[in-house]
Amino acid sequence: MRQFPTSALDLSALKAIHLDIDDLNVAASILYNAYFDDPVLSQIFHSETEGYDSRLRSAIREELHAFWDSGQTLIGLFDDNRMLAVTCVAEPGAGFTPGKMWHWRVKMMLTAGLFSTRQLIEKEEKVLAAMPANHFHMIVLIGVHPDCQHAGLGHILTGAVDSIVENHPDSEGVGVFATIPAYEAFFLSCDFKPVKSLEIASISGTILFKNRQADS
Repeated sequence: MRQFPTSALDLSALKAIHLDIDDLNVAASILYNAYFDDPVLSQIFHSETEGYDSRLRSAIREELHAFWDSGQTLIGLFDDNRMLAVTCVAEPGAGFTPGKMWHWRVKMMLTAGLFSTRQLIEKEEKVLAAMPANHFHMIVLIGVHPDCQHAGLGHILTGAVDSIVENHPDSEGVGVFATIPAYEAFFLSCDFKPVKSLEIASISGTILFKNRQADS
């Protein structure tokens, strides 16, 4: 794979913008790489068996299209026309959970299997129930292009999420569920606070939450 020279990036020139439907394939590729080793998804989709990569790709693709169809927030970080990072953020009070998206459930059962689909829904329900707020944004997926790691792009992307939260009058803050220590450390560096340890599919993770800043 050709490496992208991150030293040549002008971070001040990067733009965080809402994705178009034509951007979803590139976003899915970035997120696939970001979550390939996620312990919860590895267990739910049986990474030790043949076809894991296909099941994971299908799950991420369906998640992105469910986000798009329900009008949720999809943000990409771009250098000119090249997407370098992406995040999917569920809006407060939008009723967006996998258990309520019937077309999502049908597609997931066909591609990932009934048991994996049930586990994903249970994961989402447990995470949402553990959040310390009633009206909040939720970072469901976030990833940086593998060629652009450790260049500060994740902090720029979470800064864009902060702006969305602060401009939403009903949001109490933003939450995330981290199952990899490095990801937890990243969110802690972005001023998220640990709320609760949670075990899903025999994997431990941490619920983190960042309160909405007071209005200026």
